[in-house]
Amino acid sequence: MTRLRRFTRTTAFKLSLLYIAVFTVMSGFLLLYVADNTDHLMSEQVVQSVDSEMKDLADVYVRGGVRELVDTIGRRSRHPDASLYLLVDFAGNALVGNIARLPTTVLEEADGGLRRVRYTRIGQDLEGVERQAMVRTFELRGGFRLLVGRDLGDQLRFANLLANALRLWLIVVVVMAAITWLFVSRRVMKRIDELSATSRTIMQGDLSGRLPIAGTNDEFDRLAVNLNTMLDRIEVLMQSMKDVTDNIAHDLKTPLARLQARIETALREAKGEQGYRSALEAALEESDQLLRVFNALLHIARIESMAPGSVMAPTDLNKLVAEVADLYEPLVEDEGGRLETALAPSLRADCNRDLVSQALVNLIENVLKYGRPQDGKLVIRLSGGEEDGRVVLEVSDNGPGIPEGDQDRVMERFVRLEESRSEPGTGLGLSLVKAIARLHGGDLRFKNEGPGLKARIDLKPVISRSGHEQGGTTGQSGQPGQP
Repeated sequence: MTRLRRFTRTTAFKLSLLYIAVFTVMSGFLLLYVADNTDHLMSEQVVQSVDSEMKDLADVYVRGGVRELVDTIGRRSRHPDASLYLLVDFAGNALVGNIARLPTTVLEEADGGLRRVRYTRIGQDLEGVERQAMVRTFELRGGFRLLVGRDLGDQLRFANLLANALRLWLIVVVVMAAITWLFVSRRVMKRIDELSATSRTIMQGDLSGRLPIAGTNDEFDRLAVNLNTMLDRIEVLMQSMKDVTDNIAHDLKTPLARLQARIETALREAKGEQGYRSALEAALEESDQLLRVFNALLHIARIESMAPGSVMAPTDLNKLVAEVADLYEPLVEDEGGRLETALAPSLRADCNRDLVSQALVNLIENVLKYGRPQDGKLVIRLSGGEEDGRVVLEVSDNGPGIPEGDQDRVMERFVRLEESRSEPGTGLGLSLVKAIARLHGGDLRFKNEGPGLKARIDLKPVISRSGHEQGGTTGQSGQPGQP
């Protein structure tokens, strides 16, 4: 009973009942419509047949009188068809015809009206069997009464056939609907139970649970694919949050401990104004580094929480890259290197100008810190073009590159391949670039050129109103971001 109540409360059961009711009503309406129109058509045919017989017999009576009429009715009465005839005299005695018995009022009311009557027909197999007919009765000269009619047996049999078909059809509809409901309900309930079980697993803290996919590509499979993609994203975010927490605890523990030690040392050993000033300056430097880390984390979090459509605008990438190159070319030359640019003409993208500038700046800063070649001059190249329907920006160098096993890890937060950490930084620059690329529907990818490393991000091209990619020479105003 509990299982039955559970089934009856499901949406599948309620929808099945609705479908059964609608389909039954529509099927019944269709059969009744067919039956009614067929009965009407057959009734019209009966009336036309009776009227035609009556007209023929009236012509016979006019030409030959009663004797010719009796002979004609006698011949026609011997035919085993549905036509009915009866001729009686003024006293009600039957002269000729194929009707054995019928209500007396039918002959008494000889007004020519169409009546539906019950009668008994003369015949070897029909004697005593009461049947129905449609008849007309007329009074002739001399007190004679003529009845002409048509048996309704075929019409009644057809009506019974349609009624039986309607009952059988309704039974079949209900049975098939019940079978379909059982099949659909069991299948739907099974899939829903699987979804519920997976949801309970996830609610208990196991984020590795995924919804099963049957491979039929139905609505449940599409829902499961979307939910699994969402769960993958949630798992990545939760793992990222855990990694960030662990990295914060690891990376900030040392500067906080150093800050605390310097304050304690200053309180214990500093003498005079100069001693306290030196201690405060060292503490201020450590606190500035902590603030830079937290600001970088907040910046990444803000980027990851942005809605892409609200921050994008058509941007002239040639102008943007030129501004970044103008800003960093003197710095690269001071380091003894060279900065080159090579972009396709009229290269435009639907992007956030400031964030793309920030990404390019971070990639250039990363090259300046870790991409210097062991021999020769540093060469940084900014390039861009279109590839597979996307706009690609690349920052390449001629340095040592990144081992393939570390290319994914280096984009994680607080990861720095330089274990000695002699270079200043927080280990968040490439994480920020990755977040910017994801905001634009792309990704950050590395490729070793041997020598050198190529970092690339892809953006969405500008689409005109006609649906084609559109070039241009105008862009947003703004200055490149700072690393």
